[in-house]
Amino acid sequence: MLKVGIIGTGVIFDLNIQGYLNNEDVEITCLSDKTIEKATEKIKKFKLGKDTRVYSDYKEMLDKEKLDIIEILLPHHLHAEVVVYAAKQGVKTISVQKPMALSLEEADMMIEACDNSGSTLSIYENFLFDPHFLKAKELIDSDYIGDPSSIRIKTAMGGKGGWMIPNDAKKWREVPEMMGGTEAGSPVLLDNAWHSFALATWIFDEKIEKVFAWAGNFKGLDAPAYVMFKYKQNQEHIIPQYGNMEFSLMPEMEIPSYYYPTDEFIEIIASRGIMKINQGTSIGNPMSKSDVFAPIVIIRDGKVETFYEFEKDWKRSFINTTKHLIEVAKGNKEPILSGEQAKYILRFNLAAIRSSELGNEILMKDFPKKIKDHIDT
Repeated sequence: MLKVGIIGTGVIFDLNIQGYLNNEDVEITCLSDKTIEKATEKIKKFKLGKDTRVYSDYKEMLDKEKLDIIEILLPHHLHAEVVVYAAKQGVKTISVQKPMALSLEEADMMIEACDNSGSTLSIYENFLFDPHFLKAKELIDSDYIGDPSSIRIKTAMGGKGGWMIPNDAKKWREVPEMMGGTEAGSPVLLDNAWHSFALATWIFDEKIEKVFAWAGNFKGLDAPAYVMFKYKQNQEHIIPQYGNMEFSLMPEMEIPSYYYPTDEFIEIIASRGIMKINQGTSIGNPMSKSDVFAPIVIIRDGKVETFYEFEKDWKRSFINTTKHLIEVAKGNKEPILSGEQAKYILRFNLAAIRSSELGNEILMKDFPKKIKDHIDT
């Protein structure tokens, strides 16, 4: 049985823990949180074992416990230091939330530490395990709509709905150094948008050639925001592939959701048809019952097809991701996002943030080492 430790017991804990519950392959042996009472409440809420140990200092927990899996559910700016410490303590499988880190230098530190210790580093990206996203990927890979040429990812961010986010979870997002390091920080492009950057590379299975981004500044948020990008074309395609992302604010709008007041809508244009992937974070809300907002809608050969056969609850993506992580820890599978793969997504993400700051198109081959020369020309 694999021994699991979890660092951080905030709101996201309630989703990450789902895949461990009633799983005979694992045992949650310890939790760490600066607020002992919060961790103790989670033990009661999810009926964890009475012997589950609680630590206020994650280092003490890692020093004392022999763990097979560690889940790091902490703010982005703490990821690197905790991963490096966990690797030095010999934890076999280290899972860290998105975004991987604040910088490519931090990402390199994390990868090197895990390589040196023989630890497996896995970046947790639940969207890649959402059932209807998996089905969409399967259909695209099977040539169901032909060769994809463009992808549009629209993220709508409401001002109301979902669960309450503690104020202390909001404060650190207002510090520029913790949100991408630009003048105003990038709480939208670095945090919310990570899922979109991951999906854009995963769905098309191509790397990015260049990116251009623009971001507004609404009450300290880099929003609304718009990102355009062109794929490298490492594989042969009918026409060059490109994509765009749009992040829109609706401060007076309530988005019905069990989780965050955010939702995602994806449109993929291909040589034989169009695919619409409706709903991400808020799947299962009243819109899911509408034919217009079926989880997947395909227009092909003059016909409209809808795909409904999914569990319409965002928590399923977390359950699937955690079960995959357990298989990684058992040696049966590779991480869905290894350290190097997640570093590439971070690079794409940071290049977009840099582009929005400078107002210039960024060539990925130049970022970040040759970015100054590129801008000067």
